[in-house]
Amino acid sequence: MSVFEQNVLPAEVVIADDGSTQETADVVNEFQKIAPVDIKHIWHADDGFRLAAIRNKAIAQVSCDYIIQIDGDLILHTHFIADHLALKKDGYFVAGSRVMLSKRSTNALLESKSINLNKYASPLLDMNGIRNSILRRFLATRYKAKGKHTFYVKGCNMAFFKADLLKVNGYNEAFTGWGSEDREIAIRLINAGVKKQFLKNGGICYHLHHPSPSKERELRNEKMMNDAIFSRSIWATEGLKKYLHS
Repeated sequence: MSVFEQNVLPAEVVIADDGSTQETADVVNEFQKIAPVDIKHIWHADDGFRLAAIRNKAIAQVSCDYIIQIDGDLILHTHFIADHLALKKDGYFVAGSRVMLSKRSTNALLESKSINLNKYASPLLDMNGIRNSILRRFLATRYKAKGKHTFYVKGCNMAFFKADLLKVNGYNEAFTGWGSEDREIAIRLINAGVKKQFLKNGGICYHLHHPSPSKERELRNEKMMNDAIFSRSIWATEGLKKYLHS
């Protein structure tokens, strides 16, 4: 796992597992034996795409004050965590980017069981893959995602203070199926007074190619997202609080 190749290691790793098989549990168990940090495996049974719910369950088990959120289909640059921590700032959450790998590069990496991008992936001319500390600081509060929604974020690369997530009751579990749960939580954080920083030219991650998930509920989820904008919603009725110990 590229998370263990970081020049700054995380304090812990909390895996949010949306109903995978015993094979995944076996892999996690092997990593738990050798990992330099504690790994928690938070799992619930497969009942469709319930990303919001499993993220809440995992967030409830986080013991740190700051959460860097990634997806399991990423390879992280060795400075990924360090770059995120450099932007850590009270009153802000962070939205990062990703570099999309080709199907060919992804297959080569998987077949070789390697995370060596220089050896197995084609060179990529992508701004999201260029690391530059001066640009990173300059763009943090100035970058605008061209042609994208004001609340545009990528849930595969975000960071939050846990206290800020508690203010909005975490992810909205009314979101099931693919899409918009990440933008909706960004909307509620901003409505609650938490500002957004973009992490560009740093916090680099490479997304493995895979078939797109079913988007049958995309329109429904987008409507709920837009409702959060118009109502200036802050609190998720079905959210994080129910998983916290009193």
